[in-house]
Amino acid sequence: MPNTKQALKRMRVTAKRAARNRHVKSTVKTAVRRFGETLTQGDLEAARDKFTGAVKALDKAAGKGVLHKNTAARKKSRLAQRLNKLVSHIS
Repeated sequence: MPNTKQALKRMRVTAKRAARNRHVKSTVKTAVRRFGETLTQGDLEAARDKFTGAVKALDKAAGKGVLHKNTAARKKSRLAQRLNKLVSHIS
């Protein structure tokens, strides 16, 4: 247990932030996973919808500081590459 009031507060704040970060990261991972699942099914329209959802989740995470902006940009780029690969394969 912490010895001072400030240390006690830091514990509370850290726990709250960790919970928020965990929730945001989980949301991002779920959105990316769902995008990948629709890609494997080959449904182009659904994949585009899931892509926008995944990009939105990544942007929100970067905006909140949970993910670094370059990490979010790299992940969005890789998702776009996967989507474009499907588009070119179908066309």
